[in-house]
Amino acid sequence: MEKVRLDPEILPPMPVTLVGAMGAGRPNFMAAAWVTRVGHKPPLIGVSINHRQLTGQGIRESGAFSLCLPGPELVEKTDYCGLVSGRKADKAALFDVFFGEVAAAPMIRQCPLCLEMTLFQAVDLPHHTFFIGEIKAGWADGDILTGGKPDVAKYKPLLLTMPDNRYWTLGDHVADAWNAGKALKKGEPQ
Repeated sequence: MEKVRLDPEILPPMPVTLVGAMGAGRPNFMAAAWVTRVGHKPPLIGVSINHRQLTGQGIRESGAFSLCLPGPELVEKTDYCGLVSGRKADKAALFDVFFGEVAAAPMIRQCPLCLEMTLFQAVDLPHHTFFIGEIKAGWADGDILTGGKPDVAKYKPLLLTMPDNRYWTLGDHVADAWNAGKALKKGEPQ
């Protein structure tokens, strides 16, 4: 099949998170999907936040933030957190907020998985700052774990697609990473 050129604004599906930070002296959360893992040792994860956001200001001031991964039952509240400014609304009031080991990283008890982190580096871009955090601890509901690890089939993380601006959950397990291609390696010289 012939390939069709697409607009550069097209993005692959992205995990939806609620980024928590202290802002204006209180916990604040914003919806963000521009999130990716950027390092293993130490465990680093990054999120891109527009310069005008209160959450970004809070991360810079406190040196800490959280990423809370909501399931489909939180889609309405998650979307709201992307529509309303923390300067005008107390979005934390929607949730049961808790803190782990990092004092300035508020997390949401209703989210099945939360990561708390300290700021490792902030990279200023033209309209956004890419905040890289070092994961200090993860917090999960016990019922989403399989073998002691978060099971995406159990907590059904939200995904965002753009430019259609739609929320999704994951589909079926297809194969195991670092295993599915082993049969193709057998004939290759090592």
